[in-house]
Amino acid sequence: MTLPLDPALLARLQFAFTISFHILFPAFTIGLASWLAVVEWRWLKTGDETYRDVYRMWVKIFAVTFGMGVVSGIVLSYQFGTNWSVFADKVGNVLGPLLGFEVLTAFFLEASFLGIMLFGWNRVSPKMHFSATVIVASGTLVSAFWILSANSWMQTPQGFFIGNDGLFYPLNWPAIIFNSSFPYRMIHMVIAAYLTTAFAVSGVGAFYLYRKKFTNQAKVMFGMAMLMAVFVAPLQLLFGDLHGLNTFKEQPVKVAAMEGLWETQKGAPLVLFGWPDEQMEATRFAVEIPKMSSLILTHHPNGEVRGLKEWPEDRRPPVAPVFWSFRIMVGVGMMMILTGVFALFLYLRKRLFDSPWFHRWCMLMTPAGFIAVLSGWFVTEIGRQPYIVFNSLLTSESISPVAGIHVSLSLLAFIIIYGLVFGAGIYYIFRLVQKGPVPEAETPYGGHGIEAPPLVSDVVTAKGEAHV
Repeated sequence: MTLPLDPALLARLQFAFTISFHILFPAFTIGLASWLAVVEWRWLKTGDETYRDVYRMWVKIFAVTFGMGVVSGIVLSYQFGTNWSVFADKVGNVLGPLLGFEVLTAFFLEASFLGIMLFGWNRVSPKMHFSATVIVASGTLVSAFWILSANSWMQTPQGFFIGNDGLFYPLNWPAIIFNSSFPYRMIHMVIAAYLTTAFAVSGVGAFYLYRKKFTNQAKVMFGMAMLMAVFVAPLQLLFGDLHGLNTFKEQPVKVAAMEGLWETQKGAPLVLFGWPDEQMEATRFAVEIPKMSSLILTHHPNGEVRGLKEWPEDRRPPVAPVFWSFRIMVGVGMMMILTGVFALFLYLRKRLFDSPWFHRWCMLMTPAGFIAVLSGWFVTEIGRQPYIVFNSLLTSESISPVAGIHVSLSLLAFIIIYGLVFGAGIYYIFRLVQKGPVPEAETPYGGHGIEAPPLVSDVVTAKGEAHV
């Protein structure tokens, strides 16, 4: 007996797998590039070699992560042609230019100055090298701008019309680019990227402090990361609330799934935990706070919140994945805020750098940002279903005419290849962390661990001396 292979489901799983890998790398490099710019600025301003050592360690990690992000991003673009050709054909007039602008602006900007950033030490002036770092950091933000604009348009499509041929045509480019959910999603995602970097850096710094290794450099990493936890993590709660209010207005069915609410009601409770049962159309074993959902979403304790039963069953997103992903994201965010509170308390008591229990906690929190980004992305993407362009194009109508067996084989190949390639890259990053921020004097050629290539004049001189 053979099981039926649904090509639409398999294509969704394949895209979910590959984009889950991909999104981790840009989320990290966006924050890391900006942080490296701050670290290099501190070195230029203070002359403290500790900042330079920290920069040179983390720029290697940035290079590996950036490369893995580029490779995994290319794979995504190919899937538009292999598994989602109908989608690409229908919305290509709108999304094609947005993705093209990302390549023409951000990617070329990053690629042009990345070489200077990685290999420009002792070849260009310090100010020129710092400028290259700032430009690369700016390029990552420009890239986020275009990608999030395209994805936000799929969530809240505006500024287009559908022709008699069924294709989407642009009507108002400012409305397309700056669609109603884009500002909130842009701010929310960039802050998430900064927090992802902050907690990854703090985990490494805490590891060094706990092991009493590279103490000066570890204090720079840990102290700067905790500043982000203290000030930026609470801001994410604020902007997350604004993003939620926008989603409540534009995609109320997604919010109903996030909240696990089935009945439209005034004074809706906040379901802390429970088990959404789609067959019973109820959230079982619910632990609730009365009226809190209405207060959060409408800013009034008796405000009306629409339940999932307001929509036909075939127009609702899968409830359980959205419900639980949202709680994981919020839970991790609250842990980040709590970490910032502890950090501030210890700083005021002058114990931030010599509290082993807190350093162990921060080591456990190292992957927190990645977990929050992934869970938030699941909420966004799964909550949009069954549409690929919300209320305009169904996912089931966007799949290529491919056989399920072919999609399943390519998915298996992706799992194996990604495990090998990206496993090796992540292993190398762990090796760099283990090696630590070795000072420049301890490694050949300015701390890069490689011999400097000879200049042409040196080669000519050497040959002349040999003939003599």
